[in-house]
Amino acid sequence: MPLTLASWNVNSIRSRLDHLRRFVEIAQPDVLCLQETKVTDDLFPHLEIEALGYPYRAVKGMKSYNGTAILSRRPFTSQISTAWCGRDDCRHLSVVMDGDIELHNFYVPAGGDLPDAEKNPKFAHKLAFLDAMADWGRTIANDGKQRILVGDLNVAPLETDVWDHKKLARVITHTPIERDRLTGVLKAGNWIDAQRRIVPPEEKLFTWWSYRNRNWPEEDKGRRLDHLWISPALEDRLASATVHRDVRFWEKPSDHAPVVLGLT
Repeated sequence: MPLTLASWNVNSIRSRLDHLRRFVEIAQPDVLCLQETKVTDDLFPHLEIEALGYPYRAVKGMKSYNGTAILSRRPFTSQISTAWCGRDDCRHLSVVMDGDIELHNFYVPAGGDLPDAEKNPKFAHKLAFLDAMADWGRTIANDGKQRILVGDLNVAPLETDVWDHKKLARVITHTPIERDRLTGVLKAGNWIDAQRRIVPPEEKLFTWWSYRNRNWPEEDKGRRLDHLWISPALEDRLASATVHRDVRFWEKPSDHAPVVLGLT
């Protein structure tokens, strides 16, 4: 059965409900994975999401920070939230979709501003989180199961995933150590980077544009922080991987644009 799946760091779901409604009307995803929902589970807007046509929901949130959610028009089972690196900070949700597809929604730590693990505990935590993802990936890499991994992974791994590779080489999200770590996660789990199967690696591809740059549409100083990965068992079904850049133009937007995966 064909599947359309969207991933989006909404930067507060309650602040972006109107945007969510508008995006759903445009993209009509069967499944919507959200990051940085910034709301505790008891205050999650279930009624509003139900009205959008998503009766199946898995949520894991906290006040003001982080938070992940999986919203679906199709039933799922086996909801799991993993506490990575010993911290229950709502950065991961997984479910098993109909058709026995295991779906993982991640929000990797941003890492702060200083790319030095000895001086910056936030950066050290980010690297440890990526290492833990790689360790997990090695345990599942060759089991032949259908899996999808999406989310705000907070790393732009390729030179063409940023507007200027040389200028950003010392900026968190594109430092060599982060790029190596995320590439390690990809390889450890035998994942396929769906976006780069559709858009050639030599072409620029961005999903995030800083709030600090008011001229972002003209200058296009973006980064690819939001990712769509699939396991080899789904490779033959890959049909599309797109970025809804226009959403970033909307009034009071998230700094991330939604990314959408299409499977036949």
